[in-house]
Amino acid sequence: MNSLLNQLLRGCARFWPQPLLANRRERLVSCVGAALGLIITELVCRYAFGESIPWLLAPMGASAVLLFAIPASPLAQPWSIVGGNLVASLVGVSCAHLIPDSSLAAGVAVAVSIALMFPLRCVHPPSGAVAITAVLGGPVITQLGYGFVLYPVLINSLLLTAFALMFNNAFKRRYPHAVHAQPAKPAINISEPVQPNAITQQDIHAALTRRGEIVDIDEEDLLEIFKAAQEIANRNALPQQEIGIKRAS
Repeated sequence: MNSLLNQLLRGCARFWPQPLLANRRERLVSCVGAALGLIITELVCRYAFGESIPWLLAPMGASAVLLFAIPASPLAQPWSIVGGNLVASLVGVSCAHLIPDSSLAAGVAVAVSIALMFPLRCVHPPSGAVAITAVLGGPVITQLGYGFVLYPVLINSLLLTAFALMFNNAFKRRYPHAVHAQPAKPAINISEPVQPNAITQQDIHAALTRRGEIVDIDEEDLLEIFKAAQEIANRNALPQQEIGIKRAS
């Protein structure tokens, strides 16, 4: 009985997530940034429609969590929110016009949006809510037609992104996280075997704690990626070492 209970407790423990290693400053900055960003978004919506539209504020609230709480995430980059919301709104309005059944239109809109966001490199989870809003937003959204894409979706996305750029950089957060060119591989010393120090999960935890910013990946997954990359690097280095040894001999 005790063994079964222990197994059950261990199984339940797997569902308990790891702590988010954001320091107090990061947490405060995230909260303030999201609040200010959404206030701007809500004011724009109120100006556009004469009243607040909960359906539209919901996806923007989700975007604010990414842009201000997890600005390092690939899902939170400027092109992700602007491009993702633009694609989703276009697809959503089109599906609303072409598919009579609203449930089917909503499902197809989200599916097609995801299919387009992958090759366009603008995957943004809240954009799924934008696509549904275009279909199920009610008479106010329907009357806008494709105007919904430009105003308020695109305008609000640009405003929220612009504020995120100013706010995050004002607080010394690196945003956006640009893709850098791969550095050239260092020359291999053929006199020494490739024996790098193994990275442990404790090392990953310490590095993330020192960083102080939330990274959108689990520690164990990050460790597995490092290990796999190290194995590939070691395999690639061995043939070059063998060539160097043959030439030296």
